[in-house]
Amino acid sequence: MTEIGIRAKMLVKDVMSSPTITINEKASAQKTAQLMEKYKVGGVIVTDKQGKPLGIITERDLITRVLAKNSSPSKLTAKQVMTAPLITVNPDETLSETARRMSRLDIRRLGVMYKGSLVGVITSRDILAVTPELLAIIQEQARIQGEAALEEASEYPGPDMAGYCNQCERWSNALEEVEGSFICEECKAELEEKF
Repeated sequence: MTEIGIRAKMLVKDVMSSPTITINEKASAQKTAQLMEKYKVGGVIVTDKQGKPLGIITERDLITRVLAKNSSPSKLTAKQVMTAPLITVNPDETLSETARRMSRLDIRRLGVMYKGSLVGVITSRDILAVTPELLAIIQEQARIQGEAALEEASEYPGPDMAGYCNQCERWSNALEEVEGSFICEECKAELEEKF
């Protein structure tokens, strides 16, 4: 079902970041931190020499595995600091499924894999960035459906007409036509009290 020119559900591929920032497993933790600073990202994917993703290094990993232990970042490798395995998601998974998985696993980043290749990364921030847009779309769909219900109801006048009241804009299962407007019983009673 597609309305107002969009898919019914937003997918990972709609908001993921690509290309992905990666680092070889043998690179130093210091080099990883420098890469994160250079690209202004909160995580870097660690790969083997064939480019296969092994894990991820996040700001939290650097704090807990390097700084908190007073280790030298130039002496630790990315493989020693990373969180493994890399948890991944398919690009065609819905954002709601992805957000639930992130919440359940208490993680903020997922690698996006397609046909065995790393094609991107999705973060909780990516999902939050589109949330206002999603809410606007949902509200617009509800408005359109409400107007359609009202139009449909107006085609079948009678005591059991349902739709949104033109006066208070609340849903009613018993609209009545009064002077060209469809109003609920409460609004009709208020009008009768005034006159």
